[in-house]
Amino acid sequence: MNEATKPINPEKEKIHLEAESRVHTFSYASPSAIGRVKEMVNMVRTPNVRVQVQVVSEGGENNLHYHTNSDGVWMVLKGAAKFYGPSDEIIGDLKEMDGILLPGGTRYWFETTGDVPLEILHITAVENSKTKDQRINVDKHKDWMTDANLQVYDDK
Repeated sequence: MNEATKPINPEKEKIHLEAESRVHTFSYASPSAIGRVKEMVNMVRTPNVRVQVQVVSEGGENNLHYHTNSDGVWMVLKGAAKFYGPSDEIIGDLKEMDGILLPGGTRYWFETTGDVPLEILHITAVENSKTKDQRINVDKHKDWMTDANLQVYDDK
């Protein structure tokens, strides 16, 4: 059936048009200057997905933590990184264009291991946009982690 003969469902059309009004493109360029040990370059965000690139210098490693209500996909764009689980077990040794999927609840931390600042793509998929996604520390947060959302601990 071609477009001219298909009946249009007004309710479906409204849903399509609303979604299509939010489509946009984005691009990434490496920051020209890095002011902290870790910089976040936010690229796109919806209630269900976030895309950013983290630029991590030596000393910008994070601590053992996990995320509630979201899965994370990481892919090294430049440099290299090691991801660790509990007891510092290596769960990923990533070079450029390598990635790792971390389902929600996975305890992990990572560090840069290359000779250049790490540029790592991070895609977060939120399971339920009506429930808050939290980053929960298992180990003590690093001194550079001054934002309140980086200082949340499990109640145990």
